[in-house]
Amino acid sequence: MITSVLVANRGEIACRVARTCRDLGIRTVAVHSDADADALHTRVADTAVRLPGSAPADTYLRGDLIVKAALAAGADAVHPGYGFLSENADFARAVQDAGLVWIGPPPEAIEAMASKTRAKQLMGVAPLTDVTEADLPVLVKAAAGGGGRGMRVVRALADLDAELAAARAEAASAFGDGEVFAEPYLENGRHVEVQVLADTHGTVWALGTRDCSLQRRHQKVIEEAPAPGLTDALTEELHTLAVRAARAVGYVGAGTMEFLVAGERAHFLEMNTRLQVEHPVTEEVFGVDLVAEQIRVAEGHALDPEPPAPRGHAVEARLYAEDPAHDWAPQTGRLHRLAVPGAVRLDTGYTDGDDIGVHYDPMLAKVVAHALTRAEAVRKLAASLERAVIHGPVTNRDLLVRSLRHGEFTRARMDTGFYDRHLPALTAPAADPYAPLAAALADAHGRSRFGGWRNVPSQPQVKRYAMNGEEHEVRYRHTRTGLAADGVTVVHADASLVILEADGVRRRYEVSRYDDRVYVGSTALTVVPRFPAPVREAAVVVASTAAGETELTAFIVPTRD
Repeated sequence: MITSVLVANRGEIACRVARTCRDLGIRTVAVHSDADADALHTRVADTAVRLPGSAPADTYLRGDLIVKAALAAGADAVHPGYGFLSENADFARAVQDAGLVWIGPPPEAIEAMASKTRAKQLMGVAPLTDVTEADLPVLVKAAAGGGGRGMRVVRALADLDAELAAARAEAASAFGDGEVFAEPYLENGRHVEVQVLADTHGTVWALGTRDCSLQRRHQKVIEEAPAPGLTDALTEELHTLAVRAARAVGYVGAGTMEFLVAGERAHFLEMNTRLQVEHPVTEEVFGVDLVAEQIRVAEGHALDPEPPAPRGHAVEARLYAEDPAHDWAPQTGRLHRLAVPGAVRLDTGYTDGDDIGVHYDPMLAKVVAHALTRAEAVRKLAASLERAVIHGPVTNRDLLVRSLRHGEFTRARMDTGFYDRHLPALTAPAADPYAPLAAALADAHGRSRFGGWRNVPSQPQVKRYAMNGEEHEVRYRHTRTGLAADGVTVVHADASLVILEADGVRRRYEVSRYDDRVYVGSTALTVVPRFPAPVREAAVVVASTAAGETELTAFIVPTRD
């Protein structure tokens, strides 16, 4: 019986595993780098152990230190989460050799599926060896690992050698294995996968399909279960292939078979011998806790002969601290507030006041909606994200909302090229034109103890805000009854709530401020200083040496405080 689990991971998945362990009455041990010393996953665990190391990005890859931490903390099992060492057979063996329970598949099964080339051979699929013009376009992929690392689309033979070299270098750096291979690239294919769960008694469940076609840089953004639009025959074929592959390698625990689907054809991509980021949509549809099932399987319990029946539809969106409009650039800074309303599931590794750093993946949270139909689940998720309060770094929230409401997605006509086609439209700036006025009125109330009214005509007050890269000037006045502005009726204004009425429509604006950053609903604004910093003149002395002699040159440059 497992009594204490060390979670060999960080962030959202570490918090998620800890939650299930707590529900099962199992103690948890967190590990952390110096950069994660006060991270949420260390605070929700019963015990936290520091992993020494000078490079935070590499700390969670030190299997030897993690095993020592488990033994020192008195853990009797290790859950790897996803990423990092979750698909490392040597780490699995080291855990078992230390007398600990490995909550994952046997090391031999991990090895059998670790190389995508070997996995394809096991499934009877041969990778391309000599690429010809007729094979183009092809996708170059790393044989080990995933997450888009070491992956390149090649459309011209002249580019193949350079892309192979770049992929090898990236794969070697990310996974310690530079092996790459090429496979046909389907421009309009769908990414479909099957969740499997197997015990040590020979039972293998196929827990339905998932569609993960909306991707950026070959990393998933929105996932759903079941995959919409598949025929019963194709679904049955995918289930059969997944179960057959799991049995072929003696698989135990949770795993995922990934396919590229075009029409009625399914092309095997790889098997992920771990829990997937998108596993919550399967949990919501089948009413199971996959982490709890992983633990029970590791304890030797048998699964029921048949899996539970599915119910309804679930959709998951990954909320990232990144800017989709600027090449998906990761964002950093203080997360002042994260609140997602509605009857949705929120899996996150952050809470209000946490800092988003530079060392790890920028995913803030996963938001999951479940309903009886796909349309209802999509509508629920889009509305919840739209109303979410996210104060801090720029995120992909607006992109997610627009994606969920895009016609291709709502009609289930999406494929892996969705963002290649629609990204500019999905990231076009949009904000409420009354947001700057609401910010100004809230600020005026917060700064004026007596309302600012005088017994003489009030001159308009002027404030400026930057919004979506443009500067906006707003004007308002103090009156006997409060604050006023042209073109609108100020129904209410205080430091945190402004209600405006224009053309008979009344709108509520919740306002929050952090230094020079103002959030009006979901719109972020930056205060433009009323008086720019004064320009000063400073003398700069430059020393230069010529022919062994030193010359001093002084000149004046303008500076700002």
